[in-house]
Amino acid sequence: MKNLIGILAIILLSSCKSETKSKTLKVGSYRAIIEAQNNEEIPFVFEVASATQMKIFNAEEVIDVSEITYKNDSVFIKLPVFEGYIAAKFEGDNLKGSFIKESLDRTVPFAADFNETRRFEAHSKPSQNSTGIWETVFSKGIADDEYIAKGIFKQEGDRVTGTFRTTTGDYRFLEGVMDGDKLKLSTFDGAHAFLFTATVTDSTMEGYFYSGNHWKEPFVAERNDTYELPSANNLTFIKEGYDGIDFEFPNTSDVIVSLNDERFKDKVVIVQIMGTWCPNCLDESKYYAQYYKENKARGIEFVALAFEYAKTKEGAFSRIDRLQNNVGINYPILLAQYGTSDKDKAQEKLPMLNHVLSYPTSIFIDKTGKVRKIHTGFNGPATGEKYVDFKAEFETFVNGLLKE
Repeated sequence: MKNLIGILAIILLSSCKSETKSKTLKVGSYRAIIEAQNNEEIPFVFEVASATQMKIFNAEEVIDVSEITYKNDSVFIKLPVFEGYIAAKFEGDNLKGSFIKESLDRTVPFAADFNETRRFEAHSKPSQNSTGIWETVFSKGIADDEYIAKGIFKQEGDRVTGTFRTTTGDYRFLEGVMDGDKLKLSTFDGAHAFLFTATVTDSTMEGYFYSGNHWKEPFVAERNDTYELPSANNLTFIKEGYDGIDFEFPNTSDVIVSLNDERFKDKVVIVQIMGTWCPNCLDESKYYAQYYKENKARGIEFVALAFEYAKTKEGAFSRIDRLQNNVGINYPILLAQYGTSDKDKAQEKLPMLNHVLSYPTSIFIDKTGKVRKIHTGFNGPATGEKYVDFKAEFETFVNGLLKE
């Protein structure tokens, strides 16, 4: 696979020697697709403002992209924070190439058509309305793969927006259409390319979830406006026999940091288990960075433990630095693991936890060093009201700890 990526790069970088000026992206709108299994396509739209500025749209989310470079007849588009990038050749005003994640040796076909703005093409008027709450099960009946979720959708005409919440996070900003009784939703954020397709009745959904061209699983859902997921505060806990949490990991200057350091003494501390590759972690980090900036003087500290799939320590440090610089994170992010983001391996690094169920997970520690709460997952901005509720709960709980 490494050789394939190398060959692809050579092909994209090569062009006629007589060409003296690189072509650049044309200003305007594009409809892009990333290939999925079973001849399915994961569409998204973006808008180019200049040769080095573009925006990607997913429902209410707007992703600003400014790392765009050119070489002869090829363009390289690096998404903010995440490792993934698009490498494509120009075909007139259109593009054809790949979405690449080198650490995972993953290359997925990509194409984009200029002057197209419709994410999905609806061929018939909607015969169903997906607005509401859906009790959902992914991979139902499949051992070790089954998990529950809560679908939250709003439909206006044939346009549908919303997300699926799980016990470990959410699938972020989904956007699509109701085409007759067929629901189609997608999102692309530089870390993931997701597609959901389903047949909908007045009370049920049945369909498939695709991630890039490497993953596909079935899901079923029933309309249930009172459905709630289990509390995120009861899923992860300190195992019997341990007094609390402890660790020693390096920051990006390769200096070992631990909870015994002076900066954490007599402070309320939030330990964030995360990864730079994780969109839910990015959402949480943006919130934490802003909260820390506004409340640091009150006696609170944050420290993040990054579990990275970058293949080298230096590569992992580079990803962490990029996240901190892009988001403006002023609390330390330590490298807990590199080479894999496997949750069982992560739990080995934190043996006092019953498991690492989710990236992100937040551990709340009071001024005496006692763990007072562990919150699994994160309900980000795509969850709407749930995100508002999370922030209110977080601030109320932390305020209580600060007053002790």
